[in-house]
Amino acid sequence: MTTRAILTDIEGTTSSISFVKDVLFPYARAALPGFVRAHGQQPEVRRWLDAVATEIAASACQDEVIVETLQGWIDQDRKHTALKALQGMIWEAGYRNGDYTAHLYPEVAAVLRGWHAAGIPLYVYSSGSVPAQKLFFGYSDAGDLSGLFSGHFDTQTGGKREAGSYARIAAAIGVAAHDILFLSDIVEELDAAREAGLRTVLLDRRDDYPMPRTGDATHGHARVETFEQIVP
Repeated sequence: MTTRAILTDIEGTTSSISFVKDVLFPYARAALPGFVRAHGQQPEVRRWLDAVATEIAASACQDEVIVETLQGWIDQDRKHTALKALQGMIWEAGYRNGDYTAHLYPEVAAVLRGWHAAGIPLYVYSSGSVPAQKLFFGYSDAGDLSGLFSGHFDTQTGGKREAGSYARIAAAIGVAAHDILFLSDIVEELDAAREAGLRTVLLDRRDDYPMPRTGDATHGHARVETFEQIVP
């Protein structure tokens, strides 16, 4: 079967879970109060702060309460679109200041470049906001990889465990679902993608999942441990 597009997750797939949890999350958590004080009245920031206020049923609450709520969501690793958007804005400063670069597993950059050179369009679907995704690949350990990607999708498209999200992505990129290969470390995401008709590969990296997921634990998805083992 021909692969006409590859759609990839980030955390646990191209990059370690620990980088996000141990570097990006603490950076955003610490920076949130100052960021909101400095930029809270800018329209794009205010939009998301107000969305959080509505979520917690306190439209007139002070920004300090919103910040505390957001910090709690970071601690819970909540996949909330407003949180992801605000985190992306904060992370931009960290990348541009050289406070960190985005982790990639060693083989990922070369494999992505190979697929791109072979003419396979590459797309990203992550719970992180689209701007955060672009920063991630623009400031990676392997340099600027942003030019390799034809498009990005986040939770504004829909939840990653919902089949409808993958159907919308297929429609957006104009490729039949069965011609798209989706890569993720989360079995439930792969289940949703398969339900929408996409082909799937489970990334089962030892750094992120010390106990291999085999047999029934894979839910029947093709399983690899590195990008080098993926055959488009």
